[in-house]
Amino acid sequence: MTERQIRLLIVDDHPIVRDGLRAVFESEPAFEVAGDAADGVEAVDRAVALGVDVVLMDLRMPRMGGVEAIRVLREKAPGIRVLVLTTFDSDSDVLPAVEAGATGYLLKDAPRDELLRAVHAAYLGQAVLAPSVAQKVLGRVRTPAVPVEQLTDRELKVLALVASGTTNREAAKQLFISEATVKTHLLHAYAKLGVRDRAAAVAEAYKRGLLG
Repeated sequence: MTERQIRLLIVDDHPIVRDGLRAVFESEPAFEVAGDAADGVEAVDRAVALGVDVVLMDLRMPRMGGVEAIRVLREKAPGIRVLVLTTFDSDSDVLPAVEAGATGYLLKDAPRDELLRAVHAAYLGQAVLAPSVAQKVLGRVRTPAVPVEQLTDRELKVLALVASGTTNREAAKQLFISEATVKTHLLHAYAKLGVRDRAAAVAEAYKRGLLG
């Protein structure tokens, strides 16, 4: 999958969940479980100290919840990707996590292979949203926002490909443009949507009804 192992930190307040996730990833040569944590405070400290690539983050935990931990990690170590793994997919859980800086949002009932792919995608900086999460974002009450016309047709096409998990290189091939042009379209879309990364752009686009 990658030339080197993806270093992973597992964060959940239930020991049995941490043990189960550790068993899943330790059986895969592409991943290295660098450690685990039982709450957000431990998560931030260990993620930084261990220099992990991806944090698999639960949301509702004692001392410090997942959303606050994501926000602190974004400030202390912006290069670390955070993939939320939780049982909750309500608007009040999903949107704050994405806005705090989560690269993706997955539910705990996800199949094993989907979980592995999601962590790898998060490592690459690709937006990962569970289908039900995307539907929650799409179905929430839409507020007045930037008109659709302010995003060009090409920007919308690139954003749609990103939402489906397509890499910049793959998007460039499909649209017959350079990878640099894809990045430019994304940067323009980020600016118009008022976001800073791929996951937030996808969530905001669903929220505004630009994707669906």
